[in-house]
Amino acid sequence: MCLVLGNGPSIVSFVPTTALARVTLPRLYLLSFGRTRIGTLPYAQVVCSQSKDVGTMRARTVAALAPLRGAGRRSTALVQAPWTTTTTSAIQLLQARGGATLVDTPTAAHDLAAPPEAIEPSRKAEASKVFRDAVAATAPRNTWTRQEISAIYYQPLLELAHQASTVHRRFHSPGEVQLCTLMNIKTGGCTEDCSYCAQATRYQKGTGLEAKRVESVESVLAAARQARENGSTRFCMGAAWRDMRGRKTSLKNITEMVKGVRAMGMEVCVTLGMIDDKQAKELKEAGLTAYNHNVDTSREFYPSVITTRTYDERLQTLGHVRDAGINVCSGGILGLGESSEDRVGLLHTVSTLPSHPESFPVNALVPIKGTPLGDTTPIAFTSMLRTIATARILMPATIIRIAAGRKTMSEEKQALCFMAGANAIFTGEKMLTTDCNGWDEDSAMFGRWGLSPMKSFDKTPAQAGDMDARQ
Repeated sequence: MCLVLGNGPSIVSFVPTTALARVTLPRLYLLSFGRTRIGTLPYAQVVCSQSKDVGTMRARTVAALAPLRGAGRRSTALVQAPWTTTTTSAIQLLQARGGATLVDTPTAAHDLAAPPEAIEPSRKAEASKVFRDAVAATAPRNTWTRQEISAIYYQPLLELAHQASTVHRRFHSPGEVQLCTLMNIKTGGCTEDCSYCAQATRYQKGTGLEAKRVESVESVLAAARQARENGSTRFCMGAAWRDMRGRKTSLKNITEMVKGVRAMGMEVCVTLGMIDDKQAKELKEAGLTAYNHNVDTSREFYPSVITTRTYDERLQTLGHVRDAGINVCSGGILGLGESSEDRVGLLHTVSTLPSHPESFPVNALVPIKGTPLGDTTPIAFTSMLRTIATARILMPATIIRIAAGRKTMSEEKQALCFMAGANAIFTGEKMLTTDCNGWDEDSAMFGRWGLSPMKSFDKTPAQAGDMDARQ
């Protein structure tokens, strides 16, 4: 016997555990509904029509499950969610939220070439015009609509990457990639419930990560010197906190770290959770180059990943950073179980901020055992490349940083990302709690591909045509 829920996180994350418990089926399979052909299966089918109202979909889901209580035959509940996603995503979220037993694991899925409605000739022509106009732009804009971003994102992948490369060359030197190093200056003990993070206290039993105090100023500066000697021009420091309230001593020590790193001629970035306007000003006065605070994913999918901090609280922190005159570094994580439309939503949020972020980090989830997303199937590389290329077209002057997950990418995949607009990487053995490519490894890769390290603070976008003259 099996219960099948299709089209993943947009609705599966809202299926109440109690509803699942009432369905007396010993096994649980999951199949994708929508464009995936299920074929002829000896199952009774219960189909829900779609709605973009979460409450409506939740009610319809429970109603679809109701006839299956105590079913003495094989049964299938197919729930068509409002946004397309992958089968893998549905499995991940249902396991995390509903305690389901995974019986069959489908192969990882790639993004659809385009949403169904975009296949219409009139829509294709409209999307092509949006794409051409975006590629031809000579200055950044932050008035993108979600429909425009979708038109760009769903272009044929090779054409998308090629045109993103054209934009990249207009605003940046294509052979330069910045080397950045990230240090965890305060490990674990975080009160948040981010489903992907090993540093949350609530997952400590499963992850085995031991919480530690804030590193000393001396040890941090020693690590920064080593990073500089190995070629890094940007040093980033992360602390596992929800916010900086009541942490005056820690903030004072961190400002000393910032001053010390700047004295070495390096850019310095910190990520300390939520900060207020006063704390942002203190960091600015210390010489902070940038503050990282990712929005992670789309506004719609965000509650499926984090419940202890709202999307608007994240945007509020970015506002404090921007108002203090500090560069904003904000991006997302791919592979959380989100749909391609959620990636479009992420890009829309960041590219329509009052001003584009100085940096847009693109992370591929590194599943960590013991966290709710610890058994997640890695994101398809095509989704990573498509997101980077779209980001380059939307935010032409922004530095696009390949962050977590690069360790699993071949050099050839990394090269494609560089061609499509990525121009910064994290290097130096560790990315907070996960492994990272080492300096020697990256130095050798730079030599093979003819890349050169970007100099510190040498990131002012060239005016249109300047880069062409350099080639």
